[in-house]
Amino acid sequence: MKSPLLSALLLSAAWLPALSAVENVAVATKPAGPWKTYPTRTLAADFPAVAAAPVDAGLDRFGGRTDRRARATGFFRAERIDGRWWLVDPEGGLFIHRAVVSVSQLRTPGAAAALRQKWGDEAGWAPQTAAWLHELGFNGLGAWTDTERLRAAPQKLAYTLIWNFMSGYGKKRGGTYQLPGHTGYPKDTIFVFDPEFETFCEGHAQQLAATKDDPWLLGHFTDNELPLKREVLGNYLALPATDPGHQAALKFLRERHGAKASVKDLSDADKVAFLELVVDRYLGMVTRAIRKVDPNHLILGSRFHGMQTRYPETFRAAGRHLDVVAVNYYHAWSADPELVGMWERESGKPYLVTEWYAKGLDAPGLANVTGAGWVVKTQRDRGRFYENFTLSLLEAKNCVGWHWFKYIDNDPDDTKSDPSNRDSNKGVMSNRYVPYAELVNAMQRVNTHTYRFIDFVDGRK
Repeated sequence: MKSPLLSALLLSAAWLPALSAVENVAVATKPAGPWKTYPTRTLAADFPAVAAAPVDAGLDRFGGRTDRRARATGFFRAERIDGRWWLVDPEGGLFIHRAVVSVSQLRTPGAAAALRQKWGDEAGWAPQTAAWLHELGFNGLGAWTDTERLRAAPQKLAYTLIWNFMSGYGKKRGGTYQLPGHTGYPKDTIFVFDPEFETFCEGHAQQLAATKDDPWLLGHFTDNELPLKREVLGNYLALPATDPGHQAALKFLRERHGAKASVKDLSDADKVAFLELVVDRYLGMVTRAIRKVDPNHLILGSRFHGMQTRYPETFRAAGRHLDVVAVNYYHAWSADPELVGMWERESGKPYLVTEWYAKGLDAPGLANVTGAGWVVKTQRDRGRFYENFTLSLLEAKNCVGWHWFKYIDNDPDDTKSDPSNRDSNKGVMSNRYVPYAELVNAMQRVNTHTYRFIDFVDGRK
């Protein structure tokens, strides 16, 4: 039996006519514009046969298919089957991970009061939140989630964990600082050449023992958005001569250009090769440390972002170590087939889109200045973006899921939050726990027709 709250949030089935005429959405990167119109597809308007079909059914307890199965191992894994990448769930069901990031409670006074009014107390929040996400067709939880509470909920979701190997080492070592959305490093150089880093990884990874046998754990993120730039060779050379990173960069350069080589001898080929070395070295150390403790779960990497998503060398290095490549994919209204094709081609692995979102200007009390996601005019437009973007990911056949950023809106009263999370409409609900109906209706449409859409695209039905 559904709770009164969940009954009140049940989504209308009368959505087909409402969206059938939608073709374009006005989009900007900042509230002040400039604005550009993007062609936008929805299930109802562009795939009416899929939209009119019954929702995906006959799923196993993880949300995977029971009509299409592969070898079961008791844990999630990735496999390419008939030209499409899938996750295979612990029972062998073919699976696409649909998750929400940061499913956690807000701690500001106003949000806490709203939580008590809606759920009575914190104990009531987790089971009803998990049930609501299931109703929306989500089967997973992204990074920075209150997994302790949600793992105990009756309706479980496949979750991920983020471990901050490099930023954790940097905090201990010194020299890091806060940037919007991620940790900053001296001259954008991570400490991958520090002789102490690998030892730190081995100790840090001991935490993973607590969940190594949990079939509901999908996989591990190693860090968030490291500064992996092609300028990194010159940046390491600009560090003090005693820094291990400077010494490694100088050795690399002189092996390629002779004993007297200096920064003026840098070539584009040097930059590419050194960045690949940095990514390979980092991922090699963290994945070895993880697999010593937890050989069972997927390793998802450090969440590539920005320009590094356009560098073949980052994906070549990732493919040598990761099971699935995590990408925070911003500034794309639809997935770029050439770009995401490069991710698969260079890595030999599928990818998981681990951050993306749009902010609506109709959300009250939010300026929508912070954060990297699109700005649109309404919650309905946010829903259209969800449909358009996810449909393009599924058409690409190399994406094994997506994580919407995030569960709840920023609360401007939270002055201790990350600078990128201060004043924006990113959530599936407001900072007073009120869902955005037009957004979540759209989410439910795609989420509950994901496998039917895949079969349609693949010509199976």
